Amino acid sequence: MPTVETSVLIDAPLDAVYAVAKDNRAFPEFMSDVKSVTIVESDEGRVVSDWVGVVPTFGLKIRWRQEDHWTDAEHTCDFRQVSGDYDRLEGRWKFTEEEGGTRFDSVLEYEYVVPGLGPLVKKVVHSLVVKNMEGVLGAIKQRAEAKQ
Repeated sequence: MPTVETSVLIDAPLDAVYAVAKDNRAFPEFMSDVKSVTIVESDEGRVVSDWVGVVPTFGLKIRWRQEDHWTDAEHTCDFRQVSGDYDRLEGRWKFTEEEGGTRFDSVLEYEYVVPGLGPLVKKVVHSLVVKNMEGVLGAIKQRAEAKQ
């Protein structure tokens, strides 16, 4: 299964960055690839939400329901797709105080099978997922730094 690991150093305090990342219902305000996030359930660190994203290259909408488990004491979020367009989607976000700012590390494992299409399409999908994750981290960085 493909894995995408991304990381960024953010010039903002840990708690501020973590708060921006945890407020996923605001993502459509500052992430162009996220069209909507609707909270379905929320209870003591567990959040279930419905997502609609867009792949601009193809004008394709992707939908999924995601379950997040936020651990405030560790500044982490473990997430997984409950249902949706991916065959599998799960990962972890970790936020660590570093060099007067915050290190945001993301690990994403995914499976998106397109029947009948070969390795070239898998490479295209992988490059789109990498670009998307870099965009997510970059958008959270920009939002957190702007609030300082």
